[in-house]
Formats: sequence, structure tokens, C-alpha cells
Amino acid sequence: MAISIKSKKDIEALRIPNKIVAQTLELMRQHIKEGVSLLELDSIAADYIASQGARASFYQLYGFPKSICISVNEVIIHGIATDYRLQEGDIVGIDIGAEYNGWYGDAAITCGVGTITPKDQELIACAKDTLYEAIGYIKEGLRFKELSQILEHCITKRGFIPLKGYCGHGIGRRPHEEPEIPNYLESPNAKQGPKIKEGMVFCIEPMICQLNGNPKILADEWSVVSEDGLRGSHYEHTIAVVNGKAEILTEV
Repeated sequence: MAISIKSKKDIEALRIPNKIVAQTLELMRQHIKEGVSLLELDSIAADYIASQGARASFYQLYGFPKSICISVNEVIIHGIATDYRLQEGDIVGIDIGAEYNGWYGDAAITCGVGTITPKDQELIACAKDTLYEAIGYIKEGLRFKELSQILEHCITKRGFIPLKGYCGHGIGRRPHEEPEIPNYLESPNAKQGPKIKEGMVFCIEPMICQLNGNPKILADEWSVVSEDGLRGSHYEHTIAVVNGKAEILTEV
């Protein structure tokens, strides 16, 4: 597994697209409200990213048809914008990528529309809290398998389970680089495999299911739901290892 090490100059370059992603997510928070269409949100995000001199990097990535991923209710990740208009009580995952001068940024949030149920509040909090709790453990020398184990523990102790088959990832000159970082431990031994090192840059993204972590892809060939048919949630940050610990690049 070839995990690239970024120089200080590289990390400074990566700050730009990641800051644009963070700013676009904040803009999305302001516009997520009852009555707005998913296509309108997609357009607002794409226009803002372009206004910053960047490019919405998900557009046509592996053939994806829209500028950002918008995942509503049961859709956990990779939702495609449609003319659906948000309704009170919906929950919406927004996943955004941006490319600037050949460097990539990536992050995601899940938001409620108006008043949401206590269960949906817990679901969203699980993704967000897991993300920040896991980031707090990141340090030089921690193995990526240990990080996956931490992510899984953070999710399951809150009464939820991770989505299987999808993972966090390295990022830099490409939107997806080594390593893959599942939200669960795939092998019995976490004390093996590559270690986190100074200069590594990667995305952590807890994807949360309620009863069944097995994924199902809908007829649009992109939207991922759980086999349990229940609502899910998703949060993501891009992380750089600076001075031996994690620095979040996708915060405003």
C-alpha cells in the first residue's frame, strides 16, 4: 500500500480546496429548508465553488451526474439531486468535493429540515460525534486498522452500526487515494498494517445505519441505502497529520 506523504507546501495547497468545501457546506446549511429542491441546492453549491475559482470535483467523477451528493432520509451516501423539494422532518446528507489547482478537498454533513424526530437527532449526532471522537485519537504511529476499530466502537456504543463496503480514503492530487479507511475493523488484529505518519492527508467519514449495515444500491445506480430500509447519516472531514496529530482542513 503506497500512502503518499505530503510536504508542508502540499498541505498549504490542500488548505484551499478544503476551505472552499467547508464554506460551501456552511452555505448549504443556510439553504436547507422546507420547499427547496435538491436541484436548487446542487446549483447553489456548484455556483459557489466556481465563484471561488475551483471546480465541483464530483461532477462526472466515475460518471456521477451532479455536482454534489445529496442524500435524503433512507439514502445514506451518493444521492443524486432531483426536483424533490425538502419537507419538514427530512434529514439530508450533503457530501461535497472541490478541486483547486490540481488539489482536492472533501467533506460531508447531515442536517435536519425543521423539527426532526429524537431518533433522527441521535442518528445525526452519532455520525458527527463519531467523527470528532475518532479525530481526537489520531496521532503519528496509530495504525489505520486501529482507527477503523475506534470508529466502529464509537458507532456501536451509541446503538448504531456502520455501513459496510464503503470507507474513508486518502486524498491529495486525486480525490481518492490510499489508504482505504473502513468504519469497522475488517480483520481480527488491529495491530497490523500501515501506521499514520507525519504529512499524511486522508478523509474520515462515518456512515451510519440503524439495524443492518449491508448496503443496497437503488435503481439510479448511485444512491446507497441500508437493507433495513431505515434512515442513515453521514459526516466527513479531511484530515492532515501536522506535528504528529490531526488537523482538520475542512473547517471554516
